[in-house]
Amino acid sequence: MTDSHRPSGEYPYPTYPSSGNGEAAYPPPPAYEPAQQDAAEPGPHAWPAPTPAPEPAPAPERRVKRPLALLAAVAIAAAAIGGGTATLIGELADNGSGSTGSGSVVSGTNVSQSSAGTVSGVAAAVSPAIVEISASSSAGDATGSGVVITSDGEIITNNHVISGASQIEVALSTGKTYTADVVGTDADKDLALIKLQDASGLKTASLGDSSSVKVGDQVVAIGSPEGLTGTVTSGIVSALDRDVTVAKDEDSSGQEQQQQQGGGNWPFEFGGQQFNGDTGTSKTTYKALQTDASLNPGNSGGALINMNGEIIGINSAMYSPSSASGSGSSAAGSVGLGFAIPVDTVKADLDTLRGGDGS
Repeated sequence: MTDSHRPSGEYPYPTYPSSGNGEAAYPPPPAYEPAQQDAAEPGPHAWPAPTPAPEPAPAPERRVKRPLALLAAVAIAAAAIGGGTATLIGELADNGSGSTGSGSVVSGTNVSQSSAGTVSGVAAAVSPAIVEISASSSAGDATGSGVVITSDGEIITNNHVISGASQIEVALSTGKTYTADVVGTDADKDLALIKLQDASGLKTASLGDSSSVKVGDQVVAIGSPEGLTGTVTSGIVSALDRDVTVAKDEDSSGQEQQQQQGGGNWPFEFGGQQFNGDTGTSKTTYKALQTDASLNPGNSGGALINMNGEIIGINSAMYSPSSASGSGSSAAGSVGLGFAIPVDTVKADLDTLRGGDGS
């Protein structure tokens, strides 16, 4: 048999001898069975079909899974960052409202948290509550300062600023003026309470705690020295519990008025010596805070303030070597020796002042 007689598409078996009549001497081999049938039903001598390897995931699926995982991680990170941002924004918004927790304002004051501890922050917050007082009497005119403590116009000042005055005019930091009446005085403590007529909605100062004041604490003084309204100076607390003696009668108040016009200072005694003029025969002594913040005539009755914006004292006296020498020079000024009545004394005396007859 030649190659042309082989069945088409069949496996090429070996040729067999012919019987002479065109038939093969041997029976033809069995028909070829597909290999997969052998693999499906292996015979006793068949090799086991190899275990097919797991098909790899299609490439597109691999490309999809990685971005999904990455996106999931980014989403988690974004959520974490977003939560932190929301918290920060919430805190900032809360600070802006000053409603709770660490709000925008130092508790009990008008000083913002961000500016607490700075002279500019304290000045901006407290200056609206510091006023200039002009007191007129038969002896002349005097200029002093005061601290607004109620929104309807109660003002703390020194007794020597308004003692003997027939008329009192008060100018706010805005320039608006009011007429004031004397509510009560305490000459022994050199304190007075006056009240503005028909006032409302005023900015008020916060009264602090002078018992917690320490030597070296930073302070700010605000007042109207020489009629310069809203003057701000700063320094430290130089000493505590200084015994300062001042005059308390009306005659010496007239002397204060005349001295303030000529650049003099309120006379006081310290350590057995008189400074800035004669204190007269009627005197009173009180414990004072000493400060090197610059004080000048007109600062009397103004505020000594801590760095949280709380009033810790009412400025009442200062030492000036020029006027102490008797020269009466208008060049007399602060040399860093000022004194303030502690605010705890003021708070303890408020009920007495409010119950006074104004005399």
